[in-house]
Amino acid sequence: MTISVNTMRAIDHWVGVPLCAIASPLVALMDGVKNILGREPEAPKKLLFIELSEMGSAILVDPAMRNAQARGAELFFLIFKSNRASLTLLNTVKPENIFTIDSSSLGGLIKDTLHFLIIARRHRIDTVIDLELFSRFTALLTGLCGARRRVGYHIFHGEGLWRGFMLTRKVHYNPHIHITKNFLSLIHAAFAKHIEVPFSKIQIPDSEVRLVQAVIDPKALDNVRERVQKLAKEAGVDYIHGKNRLILINPNASDLLPQRRWAQQRFSELIQGVHQQYPHDLILITGSPTEFAYVEKVRTVANIKNALNFAGQVSFAELPPLYTLSDVMVTNDSGPGHFSAVTPLRTVVLFGPETPALYGSIGNSIAITANLACSPCVSAANHRKTPCHDNVCMQAITVAQVLEKVTIQLQDADKAKGR
Repeated sequence: MTISVNTMRAIDHWVGVPLCAIASPLVALMDGVKNILGREPEAPKKLLFIELSEMGSAILVDPAMRNAQARGAELFFLIFKSNRASLTLLNTVKPENIFTIDSSSLGGLIKDTLHFLIIARRHRIDTVIDLELFSRFTALLTGLCGARRRVGYHIFHGEGLWRGFMLTRKVHYNPHIHITKNFLSLIHAAFAKHIEVPFSKIQIPDSEVRLVQAVIDPKALDNVRERVQKLAKEAGVDYIHGKNRLILINPNASDLLPQRRWAQQRFSELIQGVHQQYPHDLILITGSPTEFAYVEKVRTVANIKNALNFAGQVSFAELPPLYTLSDVMVTNDSGPGHFSAVTPLRTVVLFGPETPALYGSIGNSIAITANLACSPCVSAANHRKTPCHDNVCMQAITVAQVLEKVTIQLQDADKAKGR
C-alpha cells in the first residue's frame, strides 16, 4: 500500500522528533571520537545531496551541484525511487552515484533506509548536504550516514520544527530569496574554511543562478515529433511541425499540494480561448499515464477538435524533446514548470499557495499569482501543509489573464523561430 503524504508527515513528526532526540547524543559522541582520531577533511571530496520528495528540486539544485562539482567534489544523491528520473534530465550526477529509497510501502522505506546508511559508509561519503526544509527523516539520514561534515538548515532561535543536533554546519534558511540561492548558500557552508554562525554570510548574485540546457538526442526528437503528427492525423487535425504552433496545457499537479490546481473547467475554457485566437495550431493536454482520466475530462469539456489528450504519450526521458518541439506551455506550479527550464520552451506557470519569488521556474517563464493577503500559505515553517480547503488564490486567476501571457510567450516564440 502506498504511503500518503499526510501519513509521511505524521511519521516525520511523531516518530521523527523522539528519534532525533535519541540520535543527537549518539551522533555527538561519534563526532567526538572521530575528532580525537583525526581532523575533518579540508574540503568536500565525496559530497552527498539529500532531496527526497520534490522532483522539481532536482532541477532547482542543479546550479548548486555544478558549483560543488567545479570545486572538485564527486557528487552523490539520495532521492525517493519514484522521483529518480528527475535527475536524468541533466545527468549532473553519475547514475551509479544515485541512491534511492522506496517510499511506496513502510517495509520498503525501512529496508532502503538501512541499506543507504550502510552504502554511504562504504562509499566513504565525507560531506552531506540536506536540501530538505526541516524534515526530521532527512536529518536522521544526515546525522547517521557517517559523514564528518554535515550541512543543512537549522531553526536557531525559531520555535517548532526541531530536528535534533545532526549538523556540523548550520545554515540560516532565507524565506526571502529564491530557493536556488538558498541551495547555493549550502554549498558555501560546505566549502567554507571557517565556521560562521549562522552560515552563509555571502552575497549570491543572480548570475550564479544559471541552468544548463538538456542535450537532446536527435532520434528522440524525431520519435516524439512523429508521435505527435500521428496522433494529430488520427484525430483528423492538420498539423505540420514548423508551420503550426504546438501548445501544451498541463492541468494537473501532484497530490503533495492539491491546492495548487487551477480548476479543470478553467483549463477547458483556456483551451477554447487559445483555439479561438490560434485556430490552426495544435493543443496537447499533457499528464502522466495515471492522469489520463483527469486530462480527458478537460478535453471533453473544452470540446475542441485541435485539442488532444496527450497524457502518458511520452516517457519522462522524452519530456525535453517534447518541450523543445513546443512553443508554449501553461501549467500549474508543479514539476513540468521546472523540467521545461532545461529547454528553450516558454511557459506560463500559475501560482497560489506558494510564491514564484521562492519557487518560480528559472527558465523562459512568466508567473501568474493573485497575491492574496493569505498567500503564500505553505512554507518551510509548516512543512508545506496548509489548512486551506478553498483555494481562492487559484480561483482568482482568470482565463483572460492567462491568455494574455500565452499571447506574449507565443509572440516571443514566433520571433525566435522566425515565424
